[in-house]
Amino acid sequence: MHPAPSVIVFTVLSGLGFGYLAWLGIGQPAVTGWTAFFCFAIAYALAVGGLVASTFHLGNPQRALKAFSQWRSSWLSREAWLSVSALLVMGLYGFAAVFFDRLLVPVGILGAALSLATVYATSMIYAQLATVPRWNHWLTPLHMVTLSLAGGAVLAAQSMAALVLLAVAGGVQFLYWVLGDRRFAERGHTTETATGLGDRGKVRLFEPPHTGTNYLLKEMVYVVGRKHAQKLRAIAFLLNCLLPIVIIALLPAGVLSAGLAVLAYLAGTFASRWLFFAEAEHVVGLYYSQR
Repeated sequence: MHPAPSVIVFTVLSGLGFGYLAWLGIGQPAVTGWTAFFCFAIAYALAVGGLVASTFHLGNPQRALKAFSQWRSSWLSREAWLSVSALLVMGLYGFAAVFFDRLLVPVGILGAALSLATVYATSMIYAQLATVPRWNHWLTPLHMVTLSLAGGAVLAAQSMAALVLLAVAGGVQFLYWVLGDRRFAERGHTTETATGLGDRGKVRLFEPPHTGTNYLLKEMVYVVGRKHAQKLRAIAFLLNCLLPIVIIALLPAGVLSAGLAVLAYLAGTFASRWLFFAEAEHVVGLYYSQR
């Protein structure tokens, strides 16, 4: 799949923002007053900034409100409703924490649940696609949710939880790569299945379906070199897992160490998410002999 920058920014920033909101919702850390204001400002900037970035990938951004109309069948619509619900509930929780120095525990827990549900709904937009075997797997939501929780724990300065969750997220990420490399072959997709001509024997494309590019080729066919992908995997794993663990474990707790860990996490997660899209083979590529 084509790794569109707007979607990469959306999934990375909103994942981190909602992960941070989930920790704030359960009172970790239990902040009030101006400290709460700055914590919620960061969380909302990430979550809302990511959601706004997603609209740049819409063909008609002015029709974004229509995303709310298909909640019965569309994970995109469910994500839209869950994200708004999470932001509203956590907004109430944050308002009480900032202006009344009160932690509305039930409200915070509900907001935390909605925040994680939002990340899960985002992941299911991709995991539901049978036409992209690498995504169509239970590891896709686990991969996104664990990364969100791990990043949120780093931002929330929950050192022990961050160490554990970063290790878990790194393990899930590694497993996602290993099993994902086999998914297309395991599904048995071939040129014969792509063209629907398998009952007539071996299919060989006489000439390309188009003399030029088109929407399908632009959006759904992208080839990344194996050596290039392996290098990016190593960089992603180092930055969004190993380096934050080393920083948290060895440096004194504080704003500087937390900032360095978050920056490393973000850089690694951007690389990981680029690969998430670039390595996702859509079956339509077989029709165009692009796989």
